[in-house]
Amino acid sequence: MTTYDILPDTTRVWIYQAQQALPADKIAEIRQHIANFTTSWVSHNNQLRAFGDIHHQQFIVLMVDESLAGASGCSIDKSVRFIKQIEQHYGIDLFDRMTFTYKDGEVVKSAPRMEFAELYKTGKINDETLVFDNLVKTKGDFDANWVKPLGESWHKRMV
Repeated sequence: MTTYDILPDTTRVWIYQAQQALPADKIAEIRQHIANFTTSWVSHNNQLRAFGDIHHQQFIVLMVDESLAGASGCSIDKSVRFIKQIEQHYGIDLFDRMTFTYKDGEVVKSAPRMEFAELYKTGKINDETLVFDNLVKTKGDFDANWVKPLGESWHKRMV
C-alpha cells in the first residue's frame, strides 16, 4: 500500500502540467526530487502527509491530507518554489494555464488554446474527447473527474 492509497478523498490536490511529455530519461530523477520534497514538506513545523508523482509523463501532481495538518500559505509557497526549481532545472514550463491537454486514443497531446479551439472547429476533437481538468481540488475529484469528456468540462467554453 502506498501513501496515495491511504490518503482520504478530501486530500487537497495541485496539478502542474508541462506543455509536452517530460524527457523519459529524467522521469526517475524528477520523481526522486518530488519524493524528497513531499517527505520534507512541513506547515508551521508540522510534517504534512503529502504525496507527489508524475502522471502521463506530463503532469506533476502534489497532494496533502489536511486532516492532520493544513497546508498553510507558507507551505503552499514552498511547493510553488519547488515546482519553479523543477522548471528551471529541467527547462520546462509548468505554469502555462492556456495549454490544454487531451487524449487522442491512448496518446496524450497538448495544444495552446487557439489551436485547441481550431481542433474542435475542424472536428479533430469533439465533445467526447477526453480532456485533463487540472482544476480538480481533491483526491476524490482527481480520481473521478480529472479525465473527462470535453463536453462535460469547463474546456467546452474555450472552443
